[in-house]
Amino acid sequence: MIRSLFIALILSFGTAAIAQDNPVVVMETNKGTIRIELWPDEAPISVENFLRYTDSELYDGLIFHRVISGFMIQGGGFNSDMVQLSAYEPIKNEAKSSVPNNRGTLSMARTNVVDSATSQFFINLADNDFLNHTSDTPSGFGYAVFGQVIGGMEVVDEIAKVATGRSGPYNDVPTEPIIILSARREL
Repeated sequence: MIRSLFIALILSFGTAAIAQDNPVVVMETNKGTIRIELWPDEAPISVENFLRYTDSELYDGLIFHRVISGFMIQGGGFNSDMVQLSAYEPIKNEAKSSVPNNRGTLSMARTNVVDSATSQFFINLADNDFLNHTSDTPSGFGYAVFGQVIGGMEVVDEIAKVATGRSGPYNDVPTEPIIILSARREL
């Protein structure tokens, strides 16, 4: 009887946990695998945008084109020849002070224009408080966090150690391409 109740309890909690799980994307790189949990409750537009690129397989073959040790690694915009991806339309910036740019979080990259993020994202290598939302002004808006690395942070840290240089007009480009081989939703 107790065993039956225990099994029923495990099954009911297991089903509830599965129903509430956030989407997970598995990113295979030439340096290893990174698993990313997305947070649709915190940044639904950013998550939908990231999954749009993922489901269209547009991240496949792109690179981490900007790597700054102790700061972040950025990808999702260029191939290994530094040809820029033709991106979908920019999205609304969902940055908010309650979701900080802490180590291991995934954020939308953008220009100085608040609502300019498209395909590019970055993974924070440290707690980057200066990227957080502090006000609704262009200088204080911050960068929208929409997920976090839940597996493979050691791969992210290895990417952060690669040698970088200049490629055309771009700085901090890995001298050997760090390629996103594939990005897929985990089933």
